[in-house]
Amino acid sequence: MQETAAKFVQLIEIITRLRAPDGCPWDRKQTPQSFKGYLLEETHELLEAINHDDAAHVREELGDLFFQLIFLNNLYAEQGHFTLAEVIDAISAKMVRRHPHVFGDQVVNSEQELRRQWHAIKAAERGPDAPPQNQLAAVPRSLPALHRAQRVADRAARTGFDWSDAATALAKAAEELEELQRAQASRAQARTNEELGDLLFALAVFARKQGLDAESAMQAATEKFIDRFSRFEAAATASGGAIADLTPEAMLTLWEATKARPTDGKKV
Repeated sequence: MQETAAKFVQLIEIITRLRAPDGCPWDRKQTPQSFKGYLLEETHELLEAINHDDAAHVREELGDLFFQLIFLNNLYAEQGHFTLAEVIDAISAKMVRRHPHVFGDQVVNSEQELRRQWHAIKAAERGPDAPPQNQLAAVPRSLPALHRAQRVADRAARTGFDWSDAATALAKAAEELEELQRAQASRAQARTNEELGDLLFALAVFARKQGLDAESAMQAATEKFIDRFSRFEAAATASGGAIADLTPEAMLTLWEATKARPTDGKKV
């Protein structure tokens, strides 16, 4: 623990040095607003490392993100808003306060009871005079769309507003698909766009009911398409032409053959 604390202090000193008058010009010009994009990028790089289950890469990306967080805190500390100690103290107190079943003598007998306790504590933190909090609107708009949709559906379900099972949720998605097809047939672009959104949201709800992650499923499908298209393109080139040179029939035949071809020993 002492070694970790010493290295933590060393990192803070590195960031302070970078921001010093004779430090790095790039680091010195950063502001909280300019830093947001880098923070988001590093977060997604960490998520990608986790998805690949690459521990060495995760360690590297954790370090990058950790640096970003301390750097951002330093920007606010320089302006006199808060210190890193205050940030750590606040989150530590919050976690102890919100887990009385761990750090106190509170007893919970189910996950549902645990959720009720959690929300009761959060409401008490806001105070009796605070306006009611919109739990759905509180889900950040900056989240990826499918992930946000699933989080919103999850919070709505906590109130009891939910489909009875995954099959019912899937039936609703099928209904939304029919509405999208009717909108598309009518050539009403605005309505088609709206119905497309409804379908995607319904599929996110189905994913939640099925215990799946819609965002991960979409990412996996995109990666699968990229892999197939790369092999499809290579096959077209090997035949002596480009994709644009193929007839629609030949293109479909080659695409189906690419799909059937095993990747890493498996059909994809």
